[in-house]
Amino acid sequence: MTSFVTASGLYKSFWRAGTEIEVLRNIDLEIGQGERVAIVGPSGAGKSTLLHILGALDRPTLGSVQIDGVEIFERSDKELAKLRNSRIGFVFQFHHLLPEFTAVENTSMPARIAGMPAAKATGLAQELLEAVGLSHRFEHRPSQLSGGEQQRVALARALVCKPKLLLADEPTGNLDRTTGSQVHQLMIDMNRRFDVTLVVATHNPELAGHMDRVITIEDGRIVADEAK
Repeated sequence: MTSFVTASGLYKSFWRAGTEIEVLRNIDLEIGQGERVAIVGPSGAGKSTLLHILGALDRPTLGSVQIDGVEIFERSDKELAKLRNSRIGFVFQFHHLLPEFTAVENTSMPARIAGMPAAKATGLAQELLEAVGLSHRFEHRPSQLSGGEQQRVALARALVCKPKLLLADEPTGNLDRTTGSQVHQLMIDMNRRFDVTLVVATHNPELAGHMDRVITIEDGRIVADEAK
């Protein structure tokens, strides 16, 4: 499998009250195009920090990340913002939908920001909402949707710019088991349908069990990397 994401020598530190706190320590990682990977470990192990760095939401203290052969942290903040919008999709524990906009409007927002014509962005948003089972909810606002429906909208929104990398941080942490399982399956379906590389940080063993690999992090280090 061709390597799509490569992280080399990643360190991440924060300073608090004059003390340096190391969150990531010498992370080396390769993820193939279209692969499904779970990142697991105890709270505070560095899972979310690693995900944020892989998605260019944060810069490492040391180290490099290549996406499709391009060293991303050689780019300016403005260039990274463009990269995130065009190549990377994000799904978080909290859906972060804009309450005043409908499901279609929320889903189409990244495409509109990228400069896609409104009609095309709306059509693509409708296609994705239909793909995640929400064709009957196009004009509903977040307050009119269940938690699972809101997360489905967030997943559709993450895919609207046709990213090659989808990052999910505890995507079902606020959902009940049945709804969470449905969202798990949707992410897997989207991975297969669009050949999008899927990396999920999770405490959920059921979700991790559906991935091709499970990477375990403890104290900022990778301690296990197991293929299914």
